[in-house]
Amino acid sequence: MGSLLDICRKYTQLTAMQCDLLKRISVCLPFIADLAHAQMSLMAPVRQPAGRFVVLAHEKPHTVFHPAEFAPPGSLIAQVEEPLAARTLHTGKPMKGKREWELGNTSLDMYTFAIHDGAEVIAVVSIETDSANLLLDGYAQLLETARLILINARKALDRDMYRPISPSDGIIVTDQFNRIVFANVAAVRIYRVLGVGSLVGCHLFDRQLTMHVTKETIAPHRPYEKELEAGGLILVQRNIPIMEGGQLLRRVVVIEDLTEVRKKDKELLVKSAVIQEIHHRVKNNLQTIASLLRLQSRRSKSPEVKAALKESVNRILSISVVHEFLSQQDAERIDVIEVTRNILDLVAQNMLPPDFELERRFIGPDIILPSEQASNLALIVNEIILNSIEHAFEGRSHGLIGLAGSRTETAYFLDLYDDGAGIPPGFDISQSKSLGLQIVRTLVEDDMGGTFALVNEQGTHAKIMIPRRKEEETES
Repeated sequence: MGSLLDICRKYTQLTAMQCDLLKRISVCLPFIADLAHAQMSLMAPVRQPAGRFVVLAHEKPHTVFHPAEFAPPGSLIAQVEEPLAARTLHTGKPMKGKREWELGNTSLDMYTFAIHDGAEVIAVVSIETDSANLLLDGYAQLLETARLILINARKALDRDMYRPISPSDGIIVTDQFNRIVFANVAAVRIYRVLGVGSLVGCHLFDRQLTMHVTKETIAPHRPYEKELEAGGLILVQRNIPIMEGGQLLRRVVVIEDLTEVRKKDKELLVKSAVIQEIHHRVKNNLQTIASLLRLQSRRSKSPEVKAALKESVNRILSISVVHEFLSQQDAERIDVIEVTRNILDLVAQNMLPPDFELERRFIGPDIILPSEQASNLALIVNEIILNSIEHAFEGRSHGLIGLAGSRTETAYFLDLYDDGAGIPPGFDISQSKSLGLQIVRTLVEDDMGGTFALVNEQGTHAKIMIPRRKEEETES
């Protein structure tokens, strides 16, 4: 299946301008399908073999369940199988009839309209619905409105203005004098809350319909749409005038009740603010604990105790970095490079002499982890950086620590490296008694289900693989 223009060029003898006209008309088809509670098809005659239609577009409504299936775009259909569409193609006149469905047990009402280019009929639009089961008073008004929209669609339309309608949206249709000729159940329900008993016959801008509006906001980029607050409701009103020669033919007003949505949004904002405040307090508490350990370190006379406390301080502060990030953003997700950069700055400040020149290098795409994995990663990065600073640059006044990241559909790959002395000969990570390396292995392999290895490549490279979770694979 190609685009509408591709199908036009492949199967029809329509000109480029005629194909472009049908493309413009197709913009409003989803909206009309929802408005008329019907499935819609746009068909054009095929160049060869004669006597066939090609389906250019097909839309099913969002506002009602429609079990009948129709051929998808790009399908070829014999005109004898679509007699109403064939008659409209040859006469240019709209037709009404029935389509049998489910072996005679069900029939659908079918309406066909011609798309003209001058005197030539270039395509046919079919509308199929079970109007008997819709139980809609004034369905003829919806059909007439659909016909006028198709005519109006010959000029370029704003796709967003004609975006689909949801089943819960209120629909109001007026005549050329702005008198309401149709209102669906949702619209009646909304206005009943505002104290209006009957809509049909009222003027759209009657004081009775607008007296309860307490606030009105119009979006600059959507002049046809405004948000209203009325009677405890929050409504978005989309006003779609159908014009011809500067004169109003019909007006369609779509009313979306966002009261519950905005209420939920407000609750989410409050919860988000609370969560951010919790992260801020956790960060402060961790920094307080680190300060207490520093005090304890200064009081201790044992070098071993001082070193152990200093390492503990760095571990605590590395976790606090994650909570600091989470306290400053809404999403519970962390950028690995940003966390690594902050931890490196923190460890370098605490562990390196003031005159040591440390070069930092970060390359690769953004790697975003959920907060629970990011806390593990903060400890992992802290231990590897500590290991580099303690062992890689002995006797040197400068050095490099970097992070190279990459990702696939199933995993993240991190290479945290230095340009130092490298791993000693015969070093076996599985036999190492280093607490830091044991922490890294446990977090990477047991908690995160990944792999960890140390290799010599003009310095030490800590290579980490972290599998992506299923929801992350789906997002990618």
